[in-house]
Amino acid sequence: MKKIYFAGSIRGGREDANLYKQIIEYIQRSHKVLTEHIGNYSLSTTSRGREADEKIYLQDTEWLRVCDLVIAECTSPSLGVGYELAYAERYHKPCFILYDKSRTHLSAMLTGNKYYHIFAYERPEEVFDILDKILGNTPTDILPANHRQTT
Repeated sequence: MKKIYFAGSIRGGREDANLYKQIIEYIQRSHKVLTEHIGNYSLSTTSRGREADEKIYLQDTEWLRVCDLVIAECTSPSLGVGYELAYAERYHKPCFILYDKSRTHLSAMLTGNKYYHIFAYERPEEVFDILDKILGNTPTDILPANHRQTT
């Protein structure tokens, strides 16, 4: 059972919270999601002060250090998710990015970085096939360079 760090927008917007919840529940069928709270629609989008934010930072960076891989849904732009991806890369954690190409364009800081495995989708139901590819094999086996979907 892998430990998965799921990343999705919180303070950048919660419009995709229902999709996050579905993704988390799908992953939890066979793996542990360290960040299952990301799927909670009522999660606060505002700061509760420096001390509370520091606790979040310390917990999240600990989870990033101990996870086996990161799956990030990046349709809603988020500074926090960008930071989490860079942090995970620093610790050599495999990173998989999903996004709805009909709603957004990813930053060149993601698409230009060959470290990240990027999957575009057009309909939310496509996400589950992508997750099967990510979770059903080892990360190095599933994504030859010509499979990256960034358009």
